[in-house]
Amino acid sequence: MNIRLLADTSPWEWPDNAADLLKQTLRSGPPSDRRIAAELSGELVVMDDEMAELLLGIVSNSTESDEMRATAAIALGPVLEQTEMDGFDDPFLEDIGENPPITEETFEKIKATLHGLYKATLHGLYKDESARKLVRRHVLEASVRADADWHAEAIRTAYGGADKDWKLTAVFAMRYVPGFEEEILQSLNSDNEEIHYQAIKAAAAHEVSEAWPHIEGLLASRTTPRRLLLAAISAAAYVSPEEAGPALVDLSISKDEEIAQAAMQAMDEAEGMESAIGEEDQEYL
Repeated sequence: MNIRLLADTSPWEWPDNAADLLKQTLRSGPPSDRRIAAELSGELVVMDDEMAELLLGIVSNSTESDEMRATAAIALGPVLEQTEMDGFDDPFLEDIGENPPITEETFEKIKATLHGLYKATLHGLYKDESARKLVRRHVLEASVRADADWHAEAIRTAYGGADKDWKLTAVFAMRYVPGFEEEILQSLNSDNEEIHYQAIKAAAAHEVSEAWPHIEGLLASRTTPRRLLLAAISAAAYVSPEEAGPALVDLSISKDEEIAQAAMQAMDEAEGMESAIGEEDQEYL
């Protein structure tokens, strides 16, 4: 299987040698194939210490193209997020053989590189105005997957400027960093569809209840763009589990199979969250 066939195959169907193929391509493949390999290398099924080191080397190399460096940075995001969530000392995961894809040492090295603790740091790239915007934006987008104290200031700076690309990056990052509820609510009214989409995702991630009237309006409107509608459906249970169910009934019988399935799943999630809230309330009685 070559790199292009791999790109057209679901990660769970990749052959056993997929990681080796990606690593070989990242090291010595033609530019177009290396870019595809960088995109695919973010999949957790092929991530390990060696892959992470390869991606870090690409991002830190100023002789690489901006697109290649930016793609490699983004590819590090999923493993940061998953490992930050699972940690390294979960006995349950050890019992079922679900070990982290990278070692703790590599995880800390990625964070340190992203957070500016090494000589050729990605945080340094973010601060360096000479670095191209695409690289700097994707450095921030990858880095926020694991907590660091410089993120909040970086997001505020990106959001406060006039550049729409940086504002988009900021709203994306707000999904992972708390404390930006006001900015998320503002961004729901953006005329930029991508910023609007990321704001919906951020509102769901932080369960911003004040966003419900907006989400409800998207669910009810027949003119909501399909991508925004799917995002609103997914967000509904987290923004307002009590009101999500009734608002999703009509969508659950949509002729669009994907929309109907998403609505039914969201209704189930809302019901589960309502039950959990009820159990918590019962404990205080």
